[in-house]
Amino acid sequence: QVQLVESGGGLVQAGGSLRLSCAASGRTFNMYAMTWFRQTPGKERDVVAAISRSGVTTYYADSVKGRFTISRDNAKNTVYLQMDTLKPEDTAVYYCAARAAGLDFTVVLRRADVDSWGRGTQVTVSS
Repeated sequence: QVQLVESGGGLVQAGGSLRLSCAASGRTFNMYAMTWFRQTPGKERDVVAAISRSGVTTYYADSVKGRFTISRDNAKNTVYLQMDTLKPEDTAVYYCAARAAGLDFTVVLRRADVDSWGRGTQVTVSS
């Protein structure tokens, strides 16, 4: 399994931007579909954005479409989440997740399908 470490979280005012990074260990990063989830206290961990092995396919939750962008750099073993026009309701712990994917266009949207999780990074958006 790949090991994942998130960074880039913090406190930002509404309307601001943050870029999250998730660094993966190992030499087979390009074999993994990557997903960002988020979770607030008392709620389930929900998918935010997902990207396939080479980046040919992406997915966004309706709540972040047009504001967030997921991307990856396979040479750097890193996946990113650019978050613009942040809202207080984006406040959550953001988790990076990976699943080995046999097909390049596959994206992973279900928690049950995830092979590896990062520990999360807190994002707080003040109003």
